[in-house]
Amino acid sequence: MAKAPRTGPYICGIDAALDVVSGKWKGLVLWELHAHGVRRFSELRRALPGVSEKMLAQHLREMEADGLVLRTVYAEVPPKVEYSLTESGAALNEALLPLGAWGRERVRREGLEVAPVPEAPASAAG
Repeated sequence: MAKAPRTGPYICGIDAALDVVSGKWKGLVLWELHAHGVRRFSELRRALPGVSEKMLAQHLREMEADGLVLRTVYAEVPPKVEYSLTESGAALNEALLPLGAWGRERVRREGLEVAPVPEAPASAAG
């Protein structure tokens, strides 16, 4: 069942922004699409170790409904679906850059473990 659209009321801009990036995987989806432009579902899933198909699909639907992600369906057999950032999604990703810098500094300062980033095969097909 789909959640009701997120329309506030909001206390401040941070509240409104966090409403659309809440969830463990949304920020990582933004980062992945920013880094690679266009991704198929399976490419996103491989790039985000630990995300379930159900959770990734749910987050992508919410991000599409929030205008952050563009879902393009090609009339092919088998079906081909690609995801990319909208202008709004790219702007949000830019706004999150200082948060990423803060997180990298925290990892360095506290000696925290960093998960390896999987490399996509040269001819990855989704």
